[in-house]
Amino acid sequence: MAKLNEKHGADRDSNFSERINEFIQKNRMPIFIAAAALFVVLIGVIAALSLMDVFRNRAVAAVEEFNSRYETLRPTINEEYSQDDVASFIDELTAFAKKNSGFPGGRAWMIIGSVYAEKKDWSGAETAYAAAAKSAAKTYLAPLAWFNAGAAAEEQGKTTEAIEYYGNSLAAQVVFPAAPRAQFSVGRLHETLNENDKAIDAYRAVIAGWPYDQVWTNLARSRIITLESKTAGEN
Repeated sequence: MAKLNEKHGADRDSNFSERINEFIQKNRMPIFIAAAALFVVLIGVIAALSLMDVFRNRAVAAVEEFNSRYETLRPTINEEYSQDDVASFIDELTAFAKKNSGFPGGRAWMIIGSVYAEKKDWSGAETAYAAAAKSAAKTYLAPLAWFNAGAAAEEQGKTTEAIEYYGNSLAAQVVFPAAPRAQFSVGRLHETLNENDKAIDAYRAVIAGWPYDQVWTNLARSRIITLESKTAGEN
């Protein structure tokens, strides 16, 4: 019985192989064309990815060159005789930033933000940092750019916007070393708006999120005690 089953199995395998061979023989030209087309597509994808790497590397090199120029220009950014050079530099960087996304574009916007910050042009800095965060949303630059935008907004007295920016820095999907400071800043700004309940919640988030931080966690505890005592005194 076992031998009979083996024979039937061998016959089925043989018939299946024959059908496959027959199908290939009848359709060899379409199969060949499809395989050739797939090969061409694969080569095209590989070539496109290679070109993307080349352009990306060139963009990274270009933005690092911009950064070197910024460091050279930085000591004289606020000097009267440098203003034409500064304006030209910002124009070049802006054109580059608009043509490039990801890290190169975000890095360019960050440099622009730094130039404006050096000039105490906080509105320009805020705009540039926000653009950097959006351009480099998936990189480590994003939370730093949002944080800097928050600081620039604060310099203008734009408290609500600053809270939003700091919140964005905390929501970024990458590690951000200054996260406890950003969370504390959210609480501090809610205090300035007399939103003490929101401030306390923000400070508690510092304690819960970064219990081993020796600076911002301790400051958060101190502010909670102060605000709760104030609330108790008012009641």
